[in-house]
Amino acid sequence: MADLVIIGGGPGGYEAALVARAAGAEVTLIERQGVGGNAVLTDVVPSKTVIATAEWLSIADRAPQLGIRDEHGAETTGGGHHTVDLKAVNARVNQLAHKQSADIEARLQRNGVEVVWGDAQLVDTETVAVGDGRISAKTILLAVGARPRVLRGAEPDGDRILNWTQLYGLQELPEHLIVVGSGVTGAEFAGAYLMLGSQVTLISSGDRVLHGQDPEAAAYIQEEFSRRGMTVKGGARADRVDNTGHGVRVHLTDGTVIEGSHCLMAVGSVPNTDGMNLDEVGVHLTPQGYIDVDRVSRTSVRGIYAAGDCTGVLPLASVAATQGRIAVAHALGDAVSPIELKTVATNVFTLPEIATVGSSEEDLKRRGIFYEVSRIDLSRNPRAKMLGIDVGFVKIFGHTVTGQVLGAVVVGPRAGEHIFPLTLAVTHHLTVDDVANAFTVYPSLAGTIAETARRLHRITEQDRI
Repeated sequence: MADLVIIGGGPGGYEAALVARAAGAEVTLIERQGVGGNAVLTDVVPSKTVIATAEWLSIADRAPQLGIRDEHGAETTGGGHHTVDLKAVNARVNQLAHKQSADIEARLQRNGVEVVWGDAQLVDTETVAVGDGRISAKTILLAVGARPRVLRGAEPDGDRILNWTQLYGLQELPEHLIVVGSGVTGAEFAGAYLMLGSQVTLISSGDRVLHGQDPEAAAYIQEEFSRRGMTVKGGARADRVDNTGHGVRVHLTDGTVIEGSHCLMAVGSVPNTDGMNLDEVGVHLTPQGYIDVDRVSRTSVRGIYAAGDCTGVLPLASVAATQGRIAVAHALGDAVSPIELKTVATNVFTLPEIATVGSSEEDLKRRGIFYEVSRIDLSRNPRAKMLGIDVGFVKIFGHTVTGQVLGAVVVGPRAGEHIFPLTLAVTHHLTVDDVANAFTVYPSLAGTIAETARRLHRITEQDRI
């Protein structure tokens, strides 16, 4: 009997396996696709690699204002003087993804984790079936992930109608990509392919893209999309998508038909919990099929834990990894802190990016919290001026009385890199003065974070005395 059997080798699974082995547990990890899971093979690593190529073009677009000319002395821009070889881009994407997967697998093996390949299902609360074999364990961790949701009448065919796992097989840049769904995945790919050179139409069921993000930040990104030539059709829903052989027709529920060369369906995910006998064993599922867990990753069955996208908590690799580590710590009797979602930093890899942490302004209003807002455009930052950056802003929400940093939004290039000091502030209940009084390099983009916090400083009567 193993101490721990993990079903699923994504971030929630492999991180848990490494932590358990470091604690001396005997660990078996079962995977059917490849170590690293969707995060490494078909989602995070591949998509952000494509976006990195698009980001390079956005940087090249700033060349004229920086005084950069071609060999003939003429102005050069990314869009005007660079073309994208999508076959080469996707070859690099797939190479990086498989290299990352192989590196993780090798690390697991070096640390003594037994990796078993195949489909798994629960036999009972202490037994997992893999093919014709059985593995017994004191503790089971379910980290089975999720897959792209399929809209009836718009089933992906891998040719013209695609989900985001199929984009990396394209050999040529789509002439006109229609993206159905304006959440994080849809917006990221729409923005990336626009920069790569495709004509892009984004279908949004809401009035604006990125409905779950800070409204000002989302509106900012939508304006950038429109400025760069993207067509955003809001308040629209796709009814069906037809592959015409040489292109696609997207039929909207209002009768409108939009024609393009390819269609990306980005309409959410569904958990990979079917066919695993979870109901029979007693593991409670939500109406949407997600595994119901508490803040230390326990399911409704003693000894069975779950982590990652299959729990529906937050579809982030960082959250999956944290859930996995928490599960192992709890199962092994180690000290454990329940997951705190308010401290989770999130990032949307559009161009520019949106990074957030802590409470949103909507949440603060709903809870009746007394707060103040400080906001500064990045274009005012001296380092940004040197780099030719004229987009983005920093916004901080501070408690009116205590000065505690309640939440923050950063919009700009590499915003995900710049949110970290604000994540520390939210996590450790620091005040705006704590942030403002910490030294920043001059010049640096981080200087705007300190300046934004400084504007929330309040002089109290006690200070005056």
